[in-house]
Amino acid sequence: MSGIRVGLDVGGTKIEALALGEDDTVLARTRIPTGWGDDAVIAAVFAAIEALAVAGGFAVSEVSSIGIGIPGLVDAPAGRVLHAVNLGVEDLDLAAAIRARIPVPVAIENDVKAAAVGAGSLRGDARSMAYLNLGTGVAAGIVIDGALWRGARGTAGEVGHLSVDPAGRVCGCGQRGCIETFCGGGAVMKAWGRGGELPIRDIFDLAEAGDDLAVELREGIAFGAASAIRSLVLSADVETVVIGGGITALGDRLMGDVRARLRSENAASPFLASLRLDERIELLPAGSPAASLGAALVGAALLHGEGPHTGRVVLAGSTAPNEPAPSERAETASEGALHG
Repeated sequence: MSGIRVGLDVGGTKIEALALGEDDTVLARTRIPTGWGDDAVIAAVFAAIEALAVAGGFAVSEVSSIGIGIPGLVDAPAGRVLHAVNLGVEDLDLAAAIRARIPVPVAIENDVKAAAVGAGSLRGDARSMAYLNLGTGVAAGIVIDGALWRGARGTAGEVGHLSVDPAGRVCGCGQRGCIETFCGGGAVMKAWGRGGELPIRDIFDLAEAGDDLAVELREGIAFGAASAIRSLVLSADVETVVIGGGITALGDRLMGDVRARLRSENAASPFLASLRLDERIELLPAGSPAASLGAALVGAALLHGEGPHTGRVVLAGSTAPNEPAPSERAETASEGALHG
């Protein structure tokens, strides 16, 4: 066995790791806790790779490339993580640290951009799409003609910080009424202020029971998500917006609200109606390893000096050793959106 490509999605609480074989079949998936600070993050990355090797029955020496998706500001060409507040990392040459022990090509990419590549591969079609992540924050990755589009300064897809209500709540970026203040898990939890094990689910449940604040926040989530979708289509004219992230654990309840919001906007604007926005959205299937898969593909691209391959990847038969059952997965993802 050779040519194994490894991808890691490094989050604030855990690392999701995946190994791809030469035929694009997933050989193994695993999950381990993430550390805090430079040294702990590096140690966790090595631990995840070693755990993959054990689960997949291969040696670390058989790994041909490594890709890492990580939140925050990333200098992808340099392989540096410049600002990942949830990991306690301010400036880390992560690629060099990994290559010092595993001398193979190592790519570092923003986690949402990596997930966009993975989502395109899972769909088997990445000609014109965006991946919209509704998690603790809100951001998107854009893939055009199979290639990741970063923009002039790497900020393409940062729709979470588009202001759609100048009189709205203050965003962490300093503006008011950003899309993220409406449908970002962190902002919604702060506005909710009631705690709870799964606040987003509580908001949806209590909105159906008539709770005024819950109704306001639930409507705001749909408004924010619809605004992000509209912004992505109007700015990049992507054919499809794939929606993922912790909040999407609500599944059809969320998508029903978002489609209803888009249709109500269509009714007020013949121009928006012509765009058929409600028909151009998809929900990333629960448990899909889009971020770790995308990271593996971004890392593999360094082997050939080209953009990430986005052909379909086989997931059948692959499981994560500690992956939650489908009934648990929604709760885990929703909690992660609000507390991760």
